[in-house]
Amino acid sequence: MQQLLFTVMFSEMALIMVLLFKTPLRKLLIMSLDRVKRGRGPVVVKTVAGTVLVMLISSVYNIMIIQKRWIDDEGSVVNPTDQVLLANHLLEATLMGASLFLAFMIDRLHHYIRELRIRRKTMEAIKNQSRGFEDGKAAGSEEIKALEDQMTTLKSKLKELESELETKSKEANAAETNAVALRKQSEGFLFEYDRLLEENQNLRNQLQSLDWTLSHSGSKKDS
Repeated sequence: MQQLLFTVMFSEMALIMVLLFKTPLRKLLIMSLDRVKRGRGPVVVKTVAGTVLVMLISSVYNIMIIQKRWIDDEGSVVNPTDQVLLANHLLEATLMGASLFLAFMIDRLHHYIRELRIRRKTMEAIKNQSRGFEDGKAAGSEEIKALEDQMTTLKSKLKELESELETKSKEANAAETNAVALRKQSEGFLFEYDRLLEENQNLRNQLQSLDWTLSHSGSKKDS
C-alpha cells in the first residue's frame, strides 16, 4: 500500500513538473487530461478520490484511537506494536493526503492552462479583428480619397461644361440677334423691291400713255 502511494505521489509530482514547463510533453499531457475529463472519466476519478478520502479518514481515525489508548494508559509501557501501527497509519495518511492535494493541483493547473489558452485565442481573434478593421479603415480612407479626387475632377469638368454652355448660349443669342437683324433687313429689301416694282409699273404706264398720245396726235395731222 505504501509503495503504491509513493508511486502515485511521485507520478503526480512528475505530472505537475510537466505542466509547469512549456514542452511538447505538456501539450500531450493536456490532451490526455482533456480526454480523461470527457465521458465517464470524471466519474471514475471522483470514485477513486472518494475511496482514497475514506481510507484517509480511516487512517486518521486509527491514529486517534491509538493516541487515545496511550493517553488512557499513562502509567503503562507503550506497546511497540502500537508504535509501528501509528507510524504506518501516519505515513499512509500523509501519503494519501499528499496524493489528494497533488491531484487537486493537477486539476487546477490543467484548468488554468486551458483558460489561458482560450484567453490567448480570444485575444488573437480580437487582434486579428482589430487589424482587419484597421485595414478596412485604411482601405476605406483610400477609397474615400479616390472618390474625393474623382469628385474634384467631376466638379472641374462641370465648371468647364458650364463655361462652354455659357459661351454657346452667348453665341446662340448673338446668332439669334443676327437672324432677327437679317430678317428685318430682308423685310426692308422686300418692301423696297415692292416699291421699286410699283414705280416701274407706274413709269411703264406713263410711257404707254405718252406713246398713245403721240401716236394719236400724229394721226390727226395726217388727216
